[in-house]
Amino acid sequence: MRLWVTGYRSYEIGTFGDNDPKIKILKYAIQQELKQQLENGLEWVITGAQLGIEQWTIEVVSDMKKEYPDLKLAMMLPFAQFGSQWNENNQAKLQKLSLQSDFSENVSNKPFQGPMQLKNYQKFMLEHTDGALFIYDTEFEGKTSFDYQVVTSYQLQTPYPLIQIDMDQLQEYATEFSEKIKDSYD
Repeated sequence: MRLWVTGYRSYEIGTFGDNDPKIKILKYAIQQELKQQLENGLEWVITGAQLGIEQWTIEVVSDMKKEYPDLKLAMMLPFAQFGSQWNENNQAKLQKLSLQSDFSENVSNKPFQGPMQLKNYQKFMLEHTDGALFIYDTEFEGKTSFDYQVVTSYQLQTPYPLIQIDMDQLQEYATEFSEKIKDSYD
């Protein structure tokens, strides 16, 4: 089974820097959902490299490979030179994440030319995955709304499971995570 994972960009959920405590909870939520999917036959996690959920997913899967060595990770970029406008730090992180992936490729071999490349990227992700995991709440819109719309339209023609972690579920994961931390100190 191949799973497309995406969600909020870091700035959309107000995380600042790699040490923001919210990131630990988001990574915990991603990890718990992926563990559940492993029980359902998950083999490949396929994601992009946007700052936020997609990059944290790559980090989570890289860590999980110690326990689940057969789990594979693909980082798909919508176009060539993706991230080239980012600051040096974020570009270096993108390069590091690419090296942590089992497979990394551009969907389009041309630099960004327009929205059609993003539509082709969405089409590619749908055609090369068996379902999706979105860390996204329709009541708190962000750029993921475009992917959400594409998936829900696709579901009208094709069985395509979408697992969605909304804000209420994130709160549940936060509570669970803090209880685990508390128990480890007891």
